[in-house]
Amino acid sequence: MEKYRYYFSMSQVPQSESNEDASMAFAIGRRIRERRVAQGLTVTDLALRLGRAPSQVSLIENGRKELKLSELRQIASALATTVETLMNAEPPNRRAALEIALDRAQRGAVFSSLNIPSLAIRKSLSDDAMATILALHDEIQRLHHERAATPEIARRANTALRLDQRSRNNYFAHLEDIAKDLLRLVDHHGGPLSQRSASELAKHLGFSLHYVEDFPKSTRSITDHRNGRIYLPVNLRGIDPRSALLQALALHVLEMKEPKDYEELLRQRVETNYLAAALLIPEDSAVEFLSAAKAARELSVEDLRDTFAIPYETAAHRFTNLATHHLDIPVHFLKVHDSGVISKAYENDNVVFPTDALGSVEGQIVCRWWAARQVFSIEDQLTPYHQYSDKPAGTYWCTSSIQITPSGVFSVSLGTTFEDARWFRGRDTKKRFKSTCPDEKCCRRPSASLASRWDGMALPSAQLNSSLLAAIPTGAFTGVDRVGVYDFLESHSPITES
Repeated sequence: MEKYRYYFSMSQVPQSESNEDASMAFAIGRRIRERRVAQGLTVTDLALRLGRAPSQVSLIENGRKELKLSELRQIASALATTVETLMNAEPPNRRAALEIALDRAQRGAVFSSLNIPSLAIRKSLSDDAMATILALHDEIQRLHHERAATPEIARRANTALRLDQRSRNNYFAHLEDIAKDLLRLVDHHGGPLSQRSASELAKHLGFSLHYVEDFPKSTRSITDHRNGRIYLPVNLRGIDPRSALLQALALHVLEMKEPKDYEELLRQRVETNYLAAALLIPEDSAVEFLSAAKAARELSVEDLRDTFAIPYETAAHRFTNLATHHLDIPVHFLKVHDSGVISKAYENDNVVFPTDALGSVEGQIVCRWWAARQVFSIEDQLTPYHQYSDKPAGTYWCTSSIQITPSGVFSVSLGTTFEDARWFRGRDTKKRFKSTCPDEKCCRRPSASLASRWDGMALPSAQLNSSLLAAIPTGAFTGVDRVGVYDFLESHSPITES
């Protein structure tokens, strides 16, 4: 009975005042019925005692009539009990508890949002059926609460995923093997993967490609399994067209379904991006290239980018996949907005990123003395920026580059320990800064002179990122406009079914 008491107390399901009154009427009606049955009275018997029609008693017991206090006193007297007993919040038995819980659940906001008809609570409705319905309602309610708490849920899932990546040195052997099998389909024998080869791979997997103008803005690609088509936007807004296509193919090859939670959503994103990168930058060719560069002490993200004709960020990501597993070099990776906020991060070289109370890195502010922030102050943004940083965990070398994207201006940085900087071009840089973060005196707290001059005299207006406050839209866990996608597929489908 304790299982269902929270429904009765209304502590979980927000309700309007009228719904509360109706739920209370139903609960009182069930207690009246319980007392009547316990005394061996029929509905007609109680009706005679009250001077009412039996149909009126049925309405009362089914909660369809709210009682005045005088009426409640009359019923209590007829049943040789008290008003307080009839209004007791504790359900008289398990059956009544289930009925009261089901009635209250069906009046709640969560059930109303489902747009399904209420279930009549009759004698023919078994206890097991009600228990099952309530369990389903509990789960739906939990999912609603989870969606409302998406920032915390997402951060926890992202932190767990980053720890998993670290444990495997960001190297996924099974995805490397899948990439090699796919490349054999198009007779790729090393070097960069061309757009033509990527298109041929789609053809081998049974898809035709369609680049369209009216592409839904909430998606990166749409795969139509009914007609064997992959739709991509004509304007990819700075995204490598091969990457968008290969990510769509990765979803298909890895047989991924719509994710059921944030952990699965993030893992799918990591694995599809990894497989796409492993196709763009084949492992064997990349390792051969990087091993030669290490031997010459000329490792460079820029060279990897130029050799395989890929964006800088993709090259830096791919370097983290291969550096530790094949070159025995620990590394860290950062993508930082020009406001200083971390967008993406990875490390297995023991560099200490700023974290929140949950251990999450994304969304935290990077020390202004790190290369990821210092690079924004450099006028020549075409030349690679290199820097040593003395940090509490040790000295690290880092190379950073500015990337201008539709989402804003970011720095993309790849770093390693002081010892392993010897393998990289740019190790001879004279730029060196000291960081004592998370000590606030490092860069978070104004100097005493500035504080005395401006404390109480400055009132900045913060720029609020509204997406941080928003839950994922109901019915669209991944944020995809499903109606828009289905309308799009209907308008582009070559087949019209009767």
